[in-house]
Amino acid sequence: MLELRHLKTLHALRESASLVEAAERLHLTQSALSHQFKELEDRLGMSLFVRKTKPVRFTSAGLRLLQLADSLLPQLRAAERDLTRLAGGTAGRLHMAIECHSCFQWLMPTIDQFRDGWPEVELDLASGFSFAPLPALARGDLDLVVTADPLELPGITYVPLFTYEALLAVANQHALASKPFVLPEDLEKEILITYPVERDRLDIFTRFLEPADIEPAQVRTSELTVMMMQLVASGRGVCCLPNWAIHEYSSRGYVTARRLGEKGLYATLYAGIRSDMLDAPFMRDFLLTAKDTSFATLEGVSAAAKNR
Repeated sequence: MLELRHLKTLHALRESASLVEAAERLHLTQSALSHQFKELEDRLGMSLFVRKTKPVRFTSAGLRLLQLADSLLPQLRAAERDLTRLAGGTAGRLHMAIECHSCFQWLMPTIDQFRDGWPEVELDLASGFSFAPLPALARGDLDLVVTADPLELPGITYVPLFTYEALLAVANQHALASKPFVLPEDLEKEILITYPVERDRLDIFTRFLEPADIEPAQVRTSELTVMMMQLVASGRGVCCLPNWAIHEYSSRGYVTARRLGEKGLYATLYAGIRSDMLDAPFMRDFLLTAKDTSFATLEGVSAAAKNR
């Protein structure tokens, strides 16, 4: 009656904001996913979740099955890893770099879990803030780069991890805190706080301010997210960060987050990988672990499009 695919789909629904996003994560159509849930509910004779709620609200039956999924699915993943080891292909190298200052929140748990599952793989993490990691990836110095700015390079494939919304953090008493969304001209007289990276790698410039021919009054940099939030909270500037990075502070009333433009400013985070490594068992497992961890730990992320 109950199958593993049912547990996987229920788990995906919990980690997504809607049936649409859950279907994307599972590479199914929304219709196919809805049919699968209806079939299971008909078999069980009870509903598993409340339709048209956001976030999805599960019934007691749904919560019980999610409890089973949380226990069983990690065991299944561990067994698959063990079988892969038995079949060979366990050794390898995974040297990676990140171009995202706020990615450590989900990347470090991913790395910890990966180390436990693949102890034979040589793992190393370098910051991509002081060098150009994508050219290093193409040269073979690196095996994976986490980036929001993919470059077309021979032999490199970009696997989308998730899509997120970039938001503007302002002080709670700031005039922009009372607006439903921020326009480019609203930042003309503002001090914009950014990470110390080139402007052409910052969406707030390339996709928001520059198309409107707007320049902030001043640009100030900081390497630490917590320092940026302290500056914002004390009224010494505003900053643009991924929604998950701001949520930690806005949810506690430390700062106020506002949408950039009426429709919002969205971006996708990718794992850049050399194409010849895509089929390595440990690489496939790392990507699955990264996606699972990001959906489980980050607020407001959604499934991304297919590979580039």
